[in-house]
Amino acid sequence: MEEPLALHPVKLYVYDLSKGMARRLSPLMLDEIFPLFYLLSVFLGRHTSIIVHKDEFFYGSGGISSCAPGGTLLGPPDSVVDLGNTEVTEEIFLEYLSSLGESMFRGESYNLFEHNCNTFSNEVAQFLTGRKIPSYITDLPAEVLATPFGQALRPLLDTIQIQPPGGNTFSRHNGQS
Repeated sequence: MEEPLALHPVKLYVYDLSKGMARRLSPLMLDEIFPLFYLLSVFLGRHTSIIVHKDEFFYGSGGISSCAPGGTLLGPPDSVVDLGNTEVTEEIFLEYLSSLGESMFRGESYNLFEHNCNTFSNEVAQFLTGRKIPSYITDLPAEVLATPFGQALRPLLDTIQIQPPGGNTFSRHNGQS
């Protein structure tokens, strides 16, 4: 008789790095007095990570990192999205992360607009559950870059590197280092 596969919950942690400022400022601000502040609060305002197998996994300019849930200096998340369950074992998941860390999600591949923590969370969520993370998170960079102001600031913003403080760089050789 076959053993049923264990189900493991998968969560998306969403951190508001702007501490509510991005929500308080209207998108209309892009054409008003404080467009740079708004633009930065939007891009720096949302950080996401995936929680599975009792750990939190995220991506930044330092590569893939892990910690206990809520264990970065960002503290507890501002919201938690239930992405469902996965049958993927911890061993297979860690092998998958190791592969991602050596290919698509190396630290030097980080880009604030096209290849960031949200890209990582979306990729991992699809691997684990077959579901994407909410589009209000993944679509925001394209919406801002579609504005003339977003295009004008892109060269400056392309130089920004984000690595949430806390956590450990993920390494398959010693589990989660």
